[in-house]
Amino acid sequence: MTTESGPTLSISVRHLHAVERHAAAAYPEECCGVLVGRLEEGVQGDQCDGEGPSSGGVERVRVHRVLPARNDESDRPSSRYTIAPETVLAARREARSLGLDVVGYYHSHPDRPAEPSPTDLESAWTGMSYLIVSVEDGQAVETRSWRLRGEGEPFEEEAVEPVGDAVALGGPGSGEERR
Repeated sequence: MTTESGPTLSISVRHLHAVERHAAAAYPEECCGVLVGRLEEGVQGDQCDGEGPSSGGVERVRVHRVLPARNDESDRPSSRYTIAPETVLAARREARSLGLDVVGYYHSHPDRPAEPSPTDLESAWTGMSYLIVSVEDGQAVETRSWRLRGEGEPFEEEAVEPVGDAVALGGPGSGEERR
């Protein structure tokens, strides 16, 4: 679902496909990983001046890197995921070294819709994006993103904006060239 007035998750087609391949390969268990990038507030269309929110602006999360993680859930890996704390810390260190942040997480829902479950809501962190891939019979069929605005509030869907690799790649010190 794409909305012009709501938040947007901007991710390269290459990274989006990598997440969907990870989800399909993990089937019938949930896959998971970390989204590294930057939150741009006050974005008008495709522009952000870096000076903070502007009146009527849209929040956009730009994903610069996707870091696959192992699902450490031992009890119910087909319906839950757990990312080890040391994996999250390593992702935060890597993000910081690139001048970026951990902006969210991704996971799959085997044979279920790409919508947050009650368990997802219980474990979600405010302000993070949650990219969810629905996988049916080993094939990724739908990818949607959600953000928790505040504690005790429901998830808000954010539009997924697949962009060409030249736009989403790179970032300070990433070693990836912009084309």
